Amino acid sequence: MPTRSFHRTDRVNAELRRELGVLVHAAVRDHALPQASVVDVDVSRELDVATVWVTALQPERSLEVVKALKALAKEFRHEISQSMRLRRVPELRFKYDDSIDKGERIEKLLRGSSDSESSGA
Repeated sequence: MPTRSFHRTDRVNAELRRELGVLVHAAVRDHALPQASVVDVDVSRELDVATVWVTALQPERSLEVVKALKALAKEFRHEISQSMRLRRVPELRFKYDDSIDKGERIEKLLRGSSDSESSGA
């Protein structure tokens, strides 16, 4: 039976995703931002930088969301230092994850082509 190895970065990624999800949800509510959520967190091997992938319910306002979260990054980092047991909390870098938007666009195109095929046959 093969054993599955879990790396420290995987555990930190999962814990940061949970903590940041709560913090982003509160920030959206408190700062009247467009609805956003944390999709994934990717911590560097040295645990000094964490890339936080977020998505917005309104893709056209994604730049506003990312800009606001970048401004709140130091506050989030401080909150995480209080709630997680890490020697050093990684620097948070927020980026917009457009994979959901791309998937919806592809799905719409596929639905459009299947509608035209069924009406043309």
